[in-house]
Amino acid sequence: MSFIRPEAKTAIWRWREVLVGIGVGLLGFSWIGGPGGLLGWIGWVLVLAGVALAVIGVQRARFRTGAGGPGLVTVDEGQITYMGPLTGGMVAAQELERLALDPTSRPAHWVLEQPGQATLHIPVNAEGAEALFDVFSSLPGLKTEQMLAELNGGSAHPVVIWERHPMRPPGLRLH
Repeated sequence: MSFIRPEAKTAIWRWREVLVGIGVGLLGFSWIGGPGGLLGWIGWVLVLAGVALAVIGVQRARFRTGAGGPGLVTVDEGQITYMGPLTGGMVAAQELERLALDPTSRPAHWVLEQPGQATLHIPVNAEGAEALFDVFSSLPGLKTEQMLAELNGGSAHPVVIWERHPMRPPGLRLH
């Protein structure tokens, strides 16, 4: 028997890194204000680590749009695999050519393109889709904040988030 409602448990789990960051920061402040000395200096390090963890946690929480969607996503050594009820496939993170978000699908889909492979469409709420955050943030030149803004912005048309080699004129912006 659980004493926490499922909705509250889901919310706590979504924001877990932020909560841990706040806890680490509070521990650091208690060491700074308490005994002082060497523990006070370590407290400042803990405060900085807590702030960094909270900032990263906010980004990760914004990326998590839910669970229970169709299919399963796994990331293993740079290989993204999606197994869905109707489609599926694999792409290598190092070989990605383009990443797009298609909000016109229900639910919204990540669209991953790799040369020589079929385009892979992954629902944003598929089980394990939160692992894609680390893969996407490691793409060279990807702006994480812009990706999160598009994910939570409710655009009316597909948006290219990242391209390895731009296919547009140099004067045209990506977003």
